[in-house]
Amino acid sequence: MQGILLSKTWRRPISALAKYEEPAPQAAQPRARGTALLQSKLRGTASVLDDFRLSGSSRVLFPKRADQTLEAVLLNTSGGLTGGDVFATEIIAGENSHLIMTTQAAERAYCSNDIQPARVRTNLTLKAGSKLDWLPQETILFEGSSIDRELSIDMASDARLLLVEPMIFGRLAMGETLRQANLFDRISLRRDGKLEFVDRVRLSGDIHAQLDRTAIATGARAMASVLIASPDAERHLDPLRALLPPSCGASLIQDGLLFARLLAVDSHALRQILIPALRLLRGADLPRTWML
Repeated sequence: MQGILLSKTWRRPISALAKYEEPAPQAAQPRARGTALLQSKLRGTASVLDDFRLSGSSRVLFPKRADQTLEAVLLNTSGGLTGGDVFATEIIAGENSHLIMTTQAAERAYCSNDIQPARVRTNLTLKAGSKLDWLPQETILFEGSSIDRELSIDMASDARLLLVEPMIFGRLAMGETLRQANLFDRISLRRDGKLEFVDRVRLSGDIHAQLDRTAIATGARAMASVLIASPDAERHLDPLRALLPPSCGASLIQDGLLFARLLAVDSHALRQILIPALRLLRGADLPRTWML
């Protein structure tokens, strides 16, 4: 994949990192810190960079595209997440611009030797008339991992958001189990300042035993949350439902807001469901990093 790697010095703090700006206390194991801010704008008919800042272990690639959309690929150069790590990302889709955000590869949450979780904070802002595709690849939880993740969205009423968050609870093909791990994951969306959507997932301890329960996941080891917030979200409901197997569900929560939860036995099976669904919802193929 062709692209450029950019880094600049911070001139102002990211709101997602505000509570973590104080230096971390000396710890027994290394801590990774990463911050990224990226803002797009419309120049003529093309979406281009408007503001861009990086620090620590966060990096961004900008692949070349044939169309006039701006695509950015997030990287974590620390190699994964472990206890005490802190990452904050702020993405702003400027007025009438189209921004695609993805990741270079799956994110890995490794065993933590510390009582502190890895903290990941992401803020997405969509200005009037903008479009943002938030398409990170899977987060893989390993035995002993602990992750505290929050994704906050603030968007204009005429903006368009497609969001996916895939999660893998141990790699089944590798015989991995999650008998002691912690996950606290939440998504919140505000449109014109009004809170319209909140999703919370908390799993702790023997996660596989919890996922085996019929009322939770019936043995699934892979999950994805898909959210569409746009004025015409309803038109996607019937085509999406027709595409999904019985282990998945999609609902129109209110006008302009569609949510789907996808469950699968493992990561491969999840991709077999997720990739066609995202192609349908985007009306286009996925970023190249998903195919590598």
